[in-house]
Amino acid sequence: MLAPYAVGMTVLWLLPALAALPLALTDYDALSPPEWVGAANLAALAADEIFRTSVFNSLLYVALAVPLRLLGALGVALLLARKLWGGAPLRAVFYLPTVVPDIAWALVWLWLLNPIFGPVNGLLRLVSVEGPAWMVDPWGARFGVVLMMLWQIGEGLVICLAALADVPGETLEQAAVDGASTWGAVRSMTLPLIAPALLILLCRDTILSLQATFVPALILGNGGGPNYATTFLPMYAYDLAFGFFRFGYAAAVTWAMIALTGLLLWVQFRLARRWSVGL
Repeated sequence: MLAPYAVGMTVLWLLPALAALPLALTDYDALSPPEWVGAANLAALAADEIFRTSVFNSLLYVALAVPLRLLGALGVALLLARKLWGGAPLRAVFYLPTVVPDIAWALVWLWLLNPIFGPVNGLLRLVSVEGPAWMVDPWGARFGVVLMMLWQIGEGLVICLAALADVPGETLEQAAVDGASTWGAVRSMTLPLIAPALLILLCRDTILSLQATFVPALILGNGGGPNYATTFLPMYAYDLAFGFFRFGYAAAVTWAMIALTGLLLWVQFRLARRWSVGL
């Protein structure tokens, strides 16, 4: 059952990534043969101000979006797992944004976040709050992208619901008999039991948040603006390759992104191991 997915990953991701590794050590413009430059591209990254900005934007997005999306998926799953009336339609409502194409979703939010006639600022005015100039101000643009992605928690919701369904009912009943509050039972019983699923979601969202921000940057940020506020690593690599024909340097940025992803995953696994040992 995993074979089709593994073949797709190998053909569409692993092989192109491996092909980009030697390309990252060359100066290549797609018009002339590659010229070997060794580690010059990697050294240039350290002095590249736009690259540092894209790393900052990507890490900030991960730090904000990943925990909020994980908490949102878990919180909704805990509510829907209580067998409330209308639970099935609510699951469909929360899952629906996940199946909307990225371009359509970004265009909808481009309208929602319009600082003049957008519904988000309109709702804020109803409570006497002046909304930010979302996609005009650099920090407003960064927070706007985070806000847009917070609603796509459908896949995480499904995984959390499946994990909660595997929690033995007897365990929670015993916690209630012992006088544990609802939050106490969730914190001391439920969360440790579903920790492996939460770790999978954490790693998955980290990868997606680093490597799947091209469409928000292209549509909401009009190609990475304003003032490079939405220039994430994928957007910067795309601009270098197809805007300036610096394919070798773009490959170096791509592999820096892959290395950063691996580093964050390693840190998460180390922290998860320490947390599991402390239980």
